[in-house]
Amino acid sequence: MLERIPPREWRDLALAWFAISIAFTLLYLDLESPLSVSEYFLLFAVSAVTVGIGFVAHEMAHKFTAMKYGFWAEFRKDNLMLLVAVVMAALVHVVFAAPGATMIAGSPTREQNGRISAAGPFVNLLLCILFLPMAFLGGGILALIGSFGWQINAMLAAFNMLPVGPLDGKKVLAWSIPVFLALIAVSFVLVALSLSPGIMGAITAGLSSL
Repeated sequence: MLERIPPREWRDLALAWFAISIAFTLLYLDLESPLSVSEYFLLFAVSAVTVGIGFVAHEMAHKFTAMKYGFWAEFRKDNLMLLVAVVMAALVHVVFAAPGATMIAGSPTREQNGRISAAGPFVNLLLCILFLPMAFLGGGILALIGSFGWQINAMLAAFNMLPVGPLDGKKVLAWSIPVFLALIAVSFVLVALSLSPGIMGAITAGLSSL
């Protein structure tokens, strides 16, 4: 499977992963209580693990679902959107998480395109379930990773399911209204739950333990 990812795609994935990890690190920084250098890098590491898993899994879900239908697919970074993600996180604490896209060579049908598009957010929702128990087990770094992982993957799923522009939601909606409604509803419910006092408390406690 890994041999289907050429060197250029590895480089694009790595750069997009790095940029979006910085963006989410900035999103969670408390500028009123500056972190030390070591604490900042620890926060970056937690962001890189959680957003990295979610981001790469999302794009690879698109890629391998497309290849299952016989199409060649490859992730391509977007330098402008990489910069926008970091700048928006730094200035307004909002992450516009679209640092690139998986490009498909060929002409998939509406159903194939919908299934390919749905695969990314669906994988993020599965990752929410995997990270969820960690948010409530113990405390400190483990709870921080679980809370970050749940919150970030829920945000990635919800953002990508918006039915606008080149985002996944528009293509899923064009294929199946029930699938679109199910995915976007679950995504936003998980986002809302991840912003609950319990999860935000776990994140705050984890950050304070850095």
